[in-house]
Amino acid sequence: MNKILDFGRKALFYARVLSGYEERRIRSYRLQVEKRIKQAEERKLAIRKLPEQTILSEVRRMVEEMQNLNKKLEETEAAIEDYFKPLDQEAQRIMKTQLEGEERTMKQMMKTMHDQAMLDIAEEERKIKAQIVDTNQKNQDPRPNTQHLPPPP
Repeated sequence: MNKILDFGRKALFYARVLSGYEERRIRSYRLQVEKRIKQAEERKLAIRKLPEQTILSEVRRMVEEMQNLNKKLEETEAAIEDYFKPLDQEAQRIMKTQLEGEERTMKQMMKTMHDQAMLDIAEEERKIKAQIVDTNQKNQDPRPNTQHLPPPP
């Protein structure tokens, strides 16, 4: 009975091969295998790109965060400058007032020094004139000075 079953199987196989059914089945199987291989390769490439994409997306996210932080920093700096602007103006006014006061004081000191120098010069001239007058009087006096001479015996 086994021989009959084997003969029947072989006959059926030959019939399928001659009709082209077996060839279509083999092609279909081959296409399915090729399709699975292609899908597996695509998944493999996607998996390989995944770390790269993850890194790139992380880098993009970090760059965006840094840009946002820089923008916030610039806004904060602008706000600080606006806040301190009146103080800076007031400090400039105070500095200007102090400089003007120092300049006035320096001018007064210069005037005082100049006046003192003029007084000193006038005093020196007066002394010199007094010496000249004293010298002229000594030269004009024909009498000898007897006050310093010892008394006669």
